[in-house]
Amino acid sequence: MRYVALASDYDGTLATDGRVTDDALEALKRLKATGRRAILVTGRILDDLLRVFDPEAFDAVVAENGALLYLPAEKERRALAKPPPEDFAAALDARGVPLSVGEAIVSTWEPNETHVLEVIRELGLELQVIFNKGAVMVLPTGVNKATGLLEALHELGLSPHNTVGVGDAENDHAFLSLCECSVAVANALPMLKQNADLVTDKDHGAGVIELIDRLLEDDLAALESTTRHDLPLGDVAGGDGEVRIRAYGESVLLSGPSESGKSTITGGFLERLGEAGYQFCLLDPEGDYETLEGVLIAGHKDQPPTVDEVMRLLKEPNQSVVVNLMGMPFDDRPDFFESLLPRLVEMRTKVALPHWLVIDEAHHHVPSGPGREPVLGPGDLGSCLLVTVHPDHLDRRILAAVDVIVTTGDPSPTLKGFTKAVGEQPPQEIPTPDQGEAVIWRRGGGPPQVFKIVPAKVERRRHLRKYAEGELPDDRSFYFRGPDGRLNLRAQNLSLFMQLANGVDDETWSHHLSRGDYSSWLRNGIKDEDLADQARKIEEDDSLSPKESREKLGALIAERYTLPA
Repeated sequence: MRYVALASDYDGTLATDGRVTDDALEALKRLKATGRRAILVTGRILDDLLRVFDPEAFDAVVAENGALLYLPAEKERRALAKPPPEDFAAALDARGVPLSVGEAIVSTWEPNETHVLEVIRELGLELQVIFNKGAVMVLPTGVNKATGLLEALHELGLSPHNTVGVGDAENDHAFLSLCECSVAVANALPMLKQNADLVTDKDHGAGVIELIDRLLEDDLAALESTTRHDLPLGDVAGGDGEVRIRAYGESVLLSGPSESGKSTITGGFLERLGEAGYQFCLLDPEGDYETLEGVLIAGHKDQPPTVDEVMRLLKEPNQSVVVNLMGMPFDDRPDFFESLLPRLVEMRTKVALPHWLVIDEAHHHVPSGPGREPVLGPGDLGSCLLVTVHPDHLDRRILAAVDVIVTTGDPSPTLKGFTKAVGEQPPQEIPTPDQGEAVIWRRGGGPPQVFKIVPAKVERRRHLRKYAEGELPDDRSFYFRGPDGRLNLRAQNLSLFMQLANGVDDETWSHHLSRGDYSSWLRNGIKDEDLADQARKIEEDDSLSPKESREKLGALIAERYTLPA
């Protein structure tokens, strides 16, 4: 379920001549019975509203055009703006302007806006004037229906990206533009209709009933072709335009060899998710994403995350969470993921959050194998990004649920292997990308397309923490063994490597130096070609003493990876 909340204006939308029909109230009850929430967003002063309408069908009421939040179940009022200065209303009253004064709003009718503007100027006040079908509303600057709706959604633990908004007039523009789907009833102003994703066939409350019926029928599936929320992945190679991913409902497999651009694509995509306000939960097995801006981190290199910690952080709908697994032994990670996933699926069922599930090194979490049941089922994918070097290690049932394949490096092995695994024919022509490019292919959506990878605006230094302080697997660690193999000192990161390097005897150090073991490890284990090339020069310089070569290599590593003191 994508849309878990309906936000509706009152006058001219839900209500006709100030009254709500029984049929409209019944439709709201049907909406609520599905687990969805309802929020009333009105310019009315709350007490005026309560005199003509009981909002018990709503989970929250945003009144006074965004300046007041009311929770009907608790009958709790919460001011979202400061009240107007007393001398402002007094000055208008002295001019004979008819007024309604709420807790933060002062309202009148056209053509009294001239008096309103003159008094604001005379008193030097920072107030805004909002028009609504003849009404003239005065509020503190920056307060509108959108700011009020955000407060209501936050109170309910929901996101505007899972909200449908419906309205009819000028003051509805703000909150409709905030909602993932904006709807105008048939009697709405022309400009509102022009900007809406959907215009109902019927007017007023009947239009709201029509919208609710469509929501309950298929979650507005007919609007899935709307592209205004699509997220850019890169630029079309050799042409204009962008390659984009749908913000909802697409499961993406990102695959390619190490150092081929997967992390650049992932980092850029995550940054764009964050900028657009979509919440993601990222499983980060090697501490690569700790430097992402604006995210909460669960776990660190010395403390593994807990499922409860992750779920607690995800309760903030405007906050994404990186689950850092560096501090968790490899053997414990599958069990952790198996415990976390049902909680994530349950949360998505209730509130449609997190919007995206991103699984780095996905072959560790949803592997294939005889007799192995995947913890992630096809129906659990939703909006999901699976990042892996080994797509052939993923369970075929998971691959069958993938909608989009993005490949870095040579795309042929990935696309041919994928289509073979799911029993389909590979694309007839598979293009070859250049350096800095990748290939995207939508199943059943035409031939593969080359695009230019666009990195994140703030490029993070890949793997800095992982390689400096994390724990590499056994086969990628360095081992000081010495000329006779008497030692077996394992360095699972660069920090420990330099500690051991400074502690071993000169004979052991020189033995590995002469064999080129250090540059080989930096190239194949750390996967840092530039550092490996510089280390190779040190290994080939016979004029250096063991002490000097240690110091030179140590300085290079410290400069590049900022090793801890």
